[in-house]
Amino acid sequence: MPVILVTGAGGQLGRSLVQQSARWPDWQFLFADRLALDIDDPHSVEAYFKAHPIDFCINAAGYTAVDRAEAEPRLARSVNAEGPKNLAIQCQKHHAALLQISTDYVYHSRQNTPFEEDDPVTPQSIYAQTKWEGENAALLHCSRTLVLRTSWVYSLFGQNFLTTMLRLGKERRQVKVVYDQVGTPTFAGDLAAAIFSMIHAIDSGEVAEENWPGVFNFSPEGVTSWYDFALAIFEQSGDPVQVLPIRSVDYPSAAVRPPFSVMSKEKIKSVFRLSIPHWRESLLRCMGKK
Repeated sequence: MPVILVTGAGGQLGRSLVQQSARWPDWQFLFADRLALDIDDPHSVEAYFKAHPIDFCINAAGYTAVDRAEAEPRLARSVNAEGPKNLAIQCQKHHAALLQISTDYVYHSRQNTPFEEDDPVTPQSIYAQTKWEGENAALLHCSRTLVLRTSWVYSLFGQNFLTTMLRLGKERRQVKVVYDQVGTPTFAGDLAAAIFSMIHAIDSGEVAEENWPGVFNFSPEGVTSWYDFALAIFEQSGDPVQVLPIRSVDYPSAAVRPPFSVMSKEKIKSVFRLSIPHWRESLLRCMGKK
């Protein structure tokens, strides 16, 4: 029976992992929010690992306020870079595997074909830079690290693009959304299911250990813009909202976003044999329409 630690259990991915944990009754789970485990405090992490036998650590904790990070680089780096380092050191010490959640924002170039894991990374914001530093720290300090880069994560939990659009749909008759940022929305429930499937494959020996440490991309299939994603949301919610397409330059923000961050999933499908749904199908399931 593997023991699985989930940090950031109060976030949208963490809550999705909690929701789906019942599907794995033979596993033991430790769900820790920041009050239970402060990952950027090395003494807190060391004490937690001493007190609990841990086989897998899913680091779902992160500083995800992309624009605010520009004004709080020290805090963002503490959570996104120092936190993974602290977890990796203890995972290595206790022979645990670390699943570090990262972001498509590390890919930021003029490339217009899906990014593969070994493509150059050029993070352009504090958020992206600190997440990339966290990847490197995790890989450096724990030989059993799997970095999972994902994109545009949403759910019905907390604050994200979906919940923001649903709120605005009740407050306004018109919203403006950028159309020149292209990527793939990821339902947190899909991400949670993929993570548990990967852990099962690793724990059961279906995937040999020499094949899984390293970097993997994960998002649903398909490509869209934030504008088209908003249209799809309102189609399902039924809110009579007019969505106006605008350019990124007309929606100034503190942090620059990549114009194109579609990722190739060929590696993760090949190694873990995952069946990945289309983003529209995932949106329907998230909103209870399927």
